[in-house]
Amino acid sequence: MSRTPRDSLHTAAYVTPAGADWLASASRSPRGIHALWERHPAASVPLPCGTAFDVVSMDALFGRRVVSRLWTDGPGTGPVAAQGGRVLLFATPGAAQRLPALLGWEEWGGTAPPLLCYGWGDTVTVPPLYPQDPGTAEPEPPAEIASYDAPSPRWLVAPDVRSPWLPGPEVLLWACVRAARTLRATAGADADGTAVTSEPALFPG
Repeated sequence: MSRTPRDSLHTAAYVTPAGADWLASASRSPRGIHALWERHPAASVPLPCGTAFDVVSMDALFGRRVVSRLWTDGPGTGPVAAQGGRVLLFATPGAAQRLPALLGWEEWGGTAPPLLCYGWGDTVTVPPLYPQDPGTAEPEPPAEIASYDAPSPRWLVAPDVRSPWLPGPEVLLWACVRAARTLRATAGADADGTAVTSEPALFPG
């Protein structure tokens, strides 16, 4: 039985060679992906979903609440990225199709922002392997990549092993529903004129 991230409370700040192998395995040409990274180490690379991973994209604030819930009360997360004002949670293949159906059975009202689920046939852009030096200029996009998303994507929890643990749809359902209930409670307190304080999202490391 594979260990969950919470078993070790360890997360990587950057992608390790083993993590890069896992990301590249999503492509039909892993060697081509590695070659692209060698030529452009600061490149954000598009990769297909549905084989190595699916991706669930959430509004940044809600996504941080979900990630915080997973780490404080749940099993932890797999790789997590931030991109274009959204949080991307990497999940088990098939989760993108299953999760919306599961959420349909729960109290999933208008309080929570909509989720974007990327599975088989979809492509997502993954952040660079290493964080960019704040003092360096933004690199020009390589010819192999159509465009960059702004702001620059980055890893919140980087893949660091060849077969990382990934949350399935049931785990994501549990975290999303509880995060949504927190939002509803906060919105209700605001409507009543009650002072509301919220703790910052908790991230490992």
